[in-house]
Amino acid sequence: MKFEQDIELIEAVALQFPNSKRNTLRKMLTAGRVLVDGKPIHKAKHIVNAGSTVTISDKESAAKNTPPPMPKKRQPRIKILFEDTDIIVVNKQAGLLSVATDKMEPDTLHSRVVDYLQEENEKAWAFIVHRLDRETSGTMIFAKHKQHKDYLQEQFAERSVHRVYHALVQGKPEQDKGTIHEWLLEDKFLRVRTVNKKTPNAKEAITHWSLEDSDDIASLLMLTIETGRRHQIRVGLANLGLPVVGDEEHGAEGNPIGRIALHATALELLHPVSDDPVRFESPIPFGPER
Repeated sequence: MKFEQDIELIEAVALQFPNSKRNTLRKMLTAGRVLVDGKPIHKAKHIVNAGSTVTISDKESAAKNTPPPMPKKRQPRIKILFEDTDIIVVNKQAGLLSVATDKMEPDTLHSRVVDYLQEENEKAWAFIVHRLDRETSGTMIFAKHKQHKDYLQEQFAERSVHRVYHALVQGKPEQDKGTIHEWLLEDKFLRVRTVNKKTPNAKEAITHWSLEDSDDIASLLMLTIETGRRHQIRVGLANLGLPVVGDEEHGAEGNPIGRIALHATALELLHPVSDDPVRFESPIPFGPER
């Protein structure tokens, strides 16, 4: 059928099939059966210009010559910092669990990474290498194969992974750098406190820090950790009288930026396949001047 004036394609098809439902007409478009001047068009709102001809091909011809368009890949709900065939490194947002707890939460960073990988391969998997606290944002690495997970976890266990954090704290330290060496105990309510090293189940926590920037209200500290204990940085800084901004659980006054200001900035380790040293970084989302 030839049209003498501009018209939307779905309307042009409807004129040729007045008794068909719109859903049926859209399926014809999706299947590539609708041709405008001999070319398959899939968009219902495509404008057919005056003088153009709209024809409908049979199902067999459409399937053979004009396969339907590939569905658009969903935008991943993760911020990817690096990816290859062996690992994927992402920037975790604050407030999102790294992995599910015993409560089996359906939405975690791990589940989102798995969803992303399975878009391409339904058998793909993300193996958990390490964790970040729910409130902490920043750089996390997942392995795509179990043997690579094991190798990466060995590096964490041997304390050979260089982990850099940044924290915005209340006040200003008296010195420009220092080391926090404590023993921590986590109770059945998941509360973490400092204890004597001889306390049963106490775990060693070592944190090095240095001052990067400050103003009259807050200071930006860079921290590296030798151990990876839960709330290690937050408890250690609170014990120095420098609670992390927003960390009311450990003595901060209020929550002016709507989150706990702790960020895992960088990871340095050996690639699980090449064995080359690699470094992955994510931008610091806060600071005295921000």
